[in-house]
Amino acid sequence: MSAFVALDFETADYGRDSACSIGLVRVENHKIARAEHYLIKPPRKTFLFTGLHGISWGDVSGSPAFGELWPGLAYFFKGAEFLAAHNASFDKGVLNACCARAGIKPPGQPFQCTVKLARTVLNIRPAGLANVCQRLCIKLNHHNALSDAEACARIMIAVLETQAEKTAH
Repeated sequence: MSAFVALDFETADYGRDSACSIGLVRVENHKIARAEHYLIKPPRKTFLFTGLHGISWGDVSGSPAFGELWPGLAYFFKGAEFLAAHNASFDKGVLNACCARAGIKPPGQPFQCTVKLARTVLNIRPAGLANVCQRLCIKLNHHNALSDAEACARIMIAVLETQAEKTAH
């Protein structure tokens, strides 16, 4: 079974440790097997990006902190070959910063960036999430972590299928 996990974070402020929402989508054999969304209480009450994602301190004040939430999500990553994110450097940075703050080891899987893959494998430019989704007819509620993660998963599936077609010919 081939499996990967697409993930997307939304942050409260400019600190990479300020995750306030995470969307996780597990893909097994090119099909979405599980999708989950969690609100996260960031380490600071400052919310600079509410206008972007609609999440405020009031929405997350009763949610678990990253360090409380993350250990319970280990099953999601078990057996996954890699993690996928659209603009992986951002989401990897958030994951690593949140793990460091909580004293947790981040998952060991490598990251695949669907921005780069959309450009190189699918030949889509510009490769912003909204544009790639429009070109591939993927439904998107941008800056909703679950919708963004699901869109990333679908882009990664399209990349894998395109690569498989090229290899078959």
